Formats: sequence, C-alpha cells, structure tokens
Amino acid sequence: MELDIYFNKVEFLNSDFASNSIGEKIQINNGLSDFPDLTEFDIVIFGVVEDRNAINNAGCADGVDEIRKKFYALKRNWNCSIADLGDIFPGEEVSDTYFAVSSAISACIKENVLPIILGGSQDLTFANYQAYESLEQIVNIVTVDNSIDMGEVDQPMNSKAFLNKIILHQPNYLFSYSNLGYQTYFVSEEERSLMEKLYFDIHRLGEVKNDMKEVEPIVRNADMLSIDISSVRSADAPGNKNTTPNGFNGEEICAITRYAGLSDKLSSIGIYEYNPEVDQQGQTAFLIAEMVWYIVEGFYNRKGDGLTKDGNDVLKYTVSTSTDADEIVFYKNLKSDRWWMDVPYPESKLSKYRRHQLVPCSYTDYQQACNDGIPEKWWRNYKRLR
Repeated sequence: MELDIYFNKVEFLNSDFASNSIGEKIQINNGLSDFPDLTEFDIVIFGVVEDRNAINNAGCADGVDEIRKKFYALKRNWNCSIADLGDIFPGEEVSDTYFAVSSAISACIKENVLPIILGGSQDLTFANYQAYESLEQIVNIVTVDNSIDMGEVDQPMNSKAFLNKIILHQPNYLFSYSNLGYQTYFVSEEERSLMEKLYFDIHRLGEVKNDMKEVEPIVRNADMLSIDISSVRSADAPGNKNTTPNGFNGEEICAITRYAGLSDKLSSIGIYEYNPEVDQQGQTAFLIAEMVWYIVEGFYNRKGDGLTKDGNDVLKYTVSTSTDADEIVFYKNLKSDRWWMDVPYPESKLSKYRRHQLVPCSYTDYQQACNDGIPEKWWRNYKRLR
C-alpha cells in the first residue's frame, strides 16, 4: 500500500533543533525527501485534520503543529527510531477520512510499528477500530474519558456517539472495552447498566485517582487506547471547549501514557480533542507533547514479558477458593514483576480468543483470591464467554 497518498507534508519545520532533542533525530515527512518507509521505524506519529463530527469543539482539527513544536523540542533519553508521517486531511466525506486513518493504522500494525494519532475529534476511535477489523483481529479497547460516548442506536456518528457503532458493528471484533476516569454526573444509569450487562469494565475518576497503580494492568490489556484530552482537568489542560474543573492532573495522565508505552500488547494510541483556539500559552499542547514523550519512553523500556505459561521466567500460583471459580491460576513474570490470571474458556471458543485467555492483573487481585474472593477482572472475562 502506498501510504503517501493519504498524507500531506508537515508544514511546521524548524531545522534549528537543539542538541539531543527529539526533533534532531526524528524523520519528518517534509516533502524534501522520500516518504518514510515504515519498515525502518519503531514508532510513527501522524496528525488528522478532521473535526466535522466534533461536538462543541470545532477547531480541534487544527492543533497538531502546536503539539509538534513542543514535542520536537523535548530531550530524548533513548536511541529512538521515529517518523512523523505528516497529516491526513479531510476527505470529501468524513467516512473517507476514516478510511484513510484506518488504512494508515492497519499498515503500521502489519509492520509492527506503533502509530500515535494526534488531533481531530474522538470519533476517530471508530476509524482506529476499523484498522483491526481489516486485519480480522479481536481487540480490547481502553478509553480515557470523563464520559461513556455511547450515543443512541440510530444517532449519526459523532465524538460523543461512537461506542455504540463499534459495539453493534458487524462483523464484530471487539472483545472487551474499559473506560478510565468517567465522572458519574456525565454518565446515565442506563449507560452504566449496559456496561454491566456487556461485562465491560468502567472506572470512576475517584476510584482511579485513589490508586493509579491499578491502572497499569487495565492499560496493559489494551490493543488500542483512545484519550479524550477533556479527561484532564481544565487547570492542567484548558485547550478543549468541553473541559471541566475535575479530571486527571498532568502527572496522572502522563503515568497512564507511560503504562501504555510499556505494554507489549498495545499496538495503537490516539490523543484527541485538543483545540488550540482555547489553549492558554500552549499549556495543553505542552502536556500532550509530554504524554507522547512518556509513550515513547515507555516503549523503549518495554520488558518483552509477553507471557507464556511455560517460560523460564514465570512463577505459577494456583489459588483454591470456595467460590464459583473453584480455583484461579496466577502467573508472575520474574523479569518485570507483573501479574496475569488464567481465565478458562470453553474449548470451542479458545482458538478464537486464545490471546485474551491470560488477563493482566495486579498483586492486589492475587491477594483478593487468597482471601477467598473472585477478582473482578477474572469474573468479567469469564462471564463474557459463557
């Protein structure tokens, strides 16, 4: 596939990058050389200039260069192989933009390259999902958002109504969905009830902030991560017309993106809804640049601990319980000290869902099982296939 047909060159250029800065090292599609060859890179960044389906945030298509200016200037603490592919501009129809985004992400995943998508509205999450559909890959989606962007069944696609399109899309390749940071006053009881019925995993803002370490296994289970920058409080990220006083702070959202970078399973990530029209002194662009920096930093510190049950660096723990689970098997990787649970699936479904059989968890989940309880992560995955 010739990806260059989808991309416009990067208009923002600064050849005077400081020593040891990211801009000094990154290959930029600036129109002065050949389009970057995916096979030569670990990570690619690209922008999407699309906000026709944004709700109350027109202008969020225009901020990618502001993020680039901040990101390129940051120092790199690792040898990196990164390319900036440029920007995907709006197609004649929004669906054309979705197709271009999906095609670009799909091409990256095929080459085992991590794409980081910047700019545009969060309905682009649907296009990201379509990339996995084209690869016929069952996926886990995690969103960082202060609401559940479900929408009504017959409602047109927009940035607040895309999740129902993913859930109902046929053929369906969604295995699980998790939300981090929803705020109760933005989510209806009907939405929470539906999430429960589908055995999806949603976490209230206060719950997440109370113990950020428990975020790590949730993010580690994701194939794709979608971040709405309005999930960050307005004091730290004013560059969004839907921003609110409450939300994650800058340190917390950077911790989440570092967890994402560290995950061997994660294969795409998008950061959406940044609007330079309402940003104050480039503060939000700077924060997003730092979030991207932490993704890259995490990526180059990956442990390579994708779990195999019979690996030499794995300890197995079998916990007997008096619950319906009878016994729960845990694995701990000695290289990374990270934990997984083995969820038994029906043999008829195992081949299709095998890569989801080992569920990332934490030491807290192991302790819960030792105290004769069933970890919520184990239960939801078990019920989803029964």
